[in-house]
Amino acid sequence: MKWHFLRFLSVYVLIWGLIHNVSGELGNPYTILGINRKATQKEIRQAYMQLVKEWHPDKSKSPEAEERFVEIKQAYELLSDPDRRNLYDNKGITEDDYYKKPDRQSYFTHSPLDEMFGPHGAHFNFQENDITFFHKLSITTRQFDKIILGKSEKTPYLLFFYADWCFSCLLSAPHCRKLSDKLEPLGINFVTVHTTKEPNLGRRLNIPSVPCLVFLIDGNSYVYKESITNIAKVIEFMKSKFPYKMVSKVREDNLEEFLKGWTDNRVRGLIVSHKINIRLRYLVTAFHFRHRVAFGMAETSGIRAKYQVPHDMDTVLLFNENVSFPMASITMRDIPTSTLHNIISSNQYLALPRLSSQRVLDELCPCGFNKPKMKICVALVTDDSADHDLHRQAFRQYAQKFPYNMEKVRFAYIYHKRQAHFLNALRPEGEYVEPLLRIVMFWRRDTSRVKYDWAPFKWDIENHANNSHEKLAESILRLLKSTENFPYEAYVTDLFDEHAVSLIKKIFINFKHFMQSIYNNLSKEQILPAFSVLGTILFIVAIGYLMAYLVENEEKNIKKMKEAQSGHNNNNSKSTYQPELRLHELKSEKYNGLVRLLKPGCRTILLILDMQSRQQLLPPFHRAVWPYRRNKTLNFAYMYIERGLTWYKELLQMSLFEERELNINPRNCVGTVLSLNGHRKYFCVFHAKHTESKRKGKLSKKKEGIKDCESGAFIGFNSDLDDSESDTDEVLLEGNLLDGLPNWLDRLFEGTTIRYHINYWPEFPIK
Repeated sequence: MKWHFLRFLSVYVLIWGLIHNVSGELGNPYTILGINRKATQKEIRQAYMQLVKEWHPDKSKSPEAEERFVEIKQAYELLSDPDRRNLYDNKGITEDDYYKKPDRQSYFTHSPLDEMFGPHGAHFNFQENDITFFHKLSITTRQFDKIILGKSEKTPYLLFFYADWCFSCLLSAPHCRKLSDKLEPLGINFVTVHTTKEPNLGRRLNIPSVPCLVFLIDGNSYVYKESITNIAKVIEFMKSKFPYKMVSKVREDNLEEFLKGWTDNRVRGLIVSHKINIRLRYLVTAFHFRHRVAFGMAETSGIRAKYQVPHDMDTVLLFNENVSFPMASITMRDIPTSTLHNIISSNQYLALPRLSSQRVLDELCPCGFNKPKMKICVALVTDDSADHDLHRQAFRQYAQKFPYNMEKVRFAYIYHKRQAHFLNALRPEGEYVEPLLRIVMFWRRDTSRVKYDWAPFKWDIENHANNSHEKLAESILRLLKSTENFPYEAYVTDLFDEHAVSLIKKIFINFKHFMQSIYNNLSKEQILPAFSVLGTILFIVAIGYLMAYLVENEEKNIKKMKEAQSGHNNNNSKSTYQPELRLHELKSEKYNGLVRLLKPGCRTILLILDMQSRQQLLPPFHRAVWPYRRNKTLNFAYMYIERGLTWYKELLQMSLFEERELNINPRNCVGTVLSLNGHRKYFCVFHAKHTESKRKGKLSKKKEGIKDCESGAFIGFNSDLDDSESDTDEVLLEGNLLDGLPNWLDRLFEGTTIRYHINYWPEFPIK
């Protein structure tokens, strides 16, 4: 027995020596920092700061400075962590080395001899790996659905999935403790889920195995697939899952643009940090207040110098509409998240916020049924335009200088067109109220019922001119004294959310989350088959597209060959191109272009018709003038006699030498065609009832009272002609009125038609 005991003891001593040899290779942190093993945290920090100043690569010229600086930093990180320091003092190794040893070495490290000869005596030392730590933070599926999922809209959660009798879960306990201690002050809650008791939740979140970390933010879950022992990687993973551009980058060239972006109804928060990468606490804060504050990260030293921020400090500046100086600021080396939340919560609204959503209305003007909880919301109704900027600025200044109880009164403005449904409900029954640039004062008794009153004046820029300040203050004080002073009551619906995500963006976000969930569900063994299936589908689609392209290209080539052959066989054939013939309607806006301002040598062929004869006369007119479509000196138009009767009557009157009134029947004018020469001021007339051959015969038999052959009697508007001489025996239908037009056009271009000269073109009526 004695021999066996000595042999057992020699093996233990050998193992102990090997462990200390390994730890010696890693370096003694106490020796590196030059302190003893009983040094306090304050002494450790003082030694670290002194050595950093001496061995910093930027300050020391020694070639070993960089390596020495890394050793000092690692030694300080080890000794500043109580858990890692205890592990090193008791076992001679760091925590990371403890879990990265091979299985054999890990077995020797946790051998019964350690427990037997250790400081705790002959019992199992599971204080670091106690499973009860997970049980205390465990949640159920019901708690996840009712509480956690809703709160994740503002507060991110880190979920750790574990199971009983899971050795890897026990080994992860110290890291989970560190994660919990590190993340809880930053505003990220750490909870655990027992997969044996809550299997459905594990399947919903696609947990591949235990232990497993899941990051939950804004209702979306992301599975962490790397090692849990590396806390830095876990933090970087969580940073990458925050919404895109949660904190924008601000430089000197876009600083003013960033600060003046408050028109989106959000306060501007400028972060000036002494670290290059954004810290997790700022991302969590920006996510929590994303609906009320837009954050930006300063990237240049010029911004730091402008706001006089120390180089080793962090500063958060909050700006409202006044971008010249911040309304609140905080400067510390490590700003606690709770302090950030307190500062931002007190300054999360602009000096004059806009009622842009139901969320803003609930926060600014909460419901209060009785008088002690009553809050009056005073809102200026404006349009979403720069024309009302001065009115809003004047109202903002008034709100900032309001001398009375600001806890009971909240000033805001509202867009008339965007919130028309809400404002229409606040109109007294039987009365007409023009809401634009008016002030409405209302008290929300509950979510749908409000009592309100309108200010009896419009809010002008020069408010002192009509004593608007005093009148508004009197109205607010009167309403604060008694709830019975509100004369009107109405039921309203929720405000329109002006910041809602568009449908296309929602589809894109959902598609992104879907692809992310697919990626999370695929393991390394499933990635290759998935890519194989996807590649097969893409190959089939590509082959199909290629075949379709080749067929289409072949058809084009055949078509070109046929066209080339037909062109070769018919080289002298005329082109089949047919120029377009456009018919213009003669109106006042086209009168100058068609008549008055015609170039020399150009004429307009004008058809006179009415609405009833349009369908009957336009087709034959189009056929008659079609052969002349290539003539670039001709314009073709038509005129409704109802529109241009006065102009036509004046035109005929000017062609007569006798000053007498013409009695025109508009129906007799239908079917008349005029050729108007705008430059030389004359016109020619075609009328089926009064052809020029008949006209000349009648003029020869006319009485001597008619002095001129071109007196205008040709159209039958001259009352001096005998009724017996009129062509009453001829009956023409509307469809036949233009039968003689082609012959008349031939004579028109031969120059044999009668021309009626005038001194000027009369004005065309404007209707």
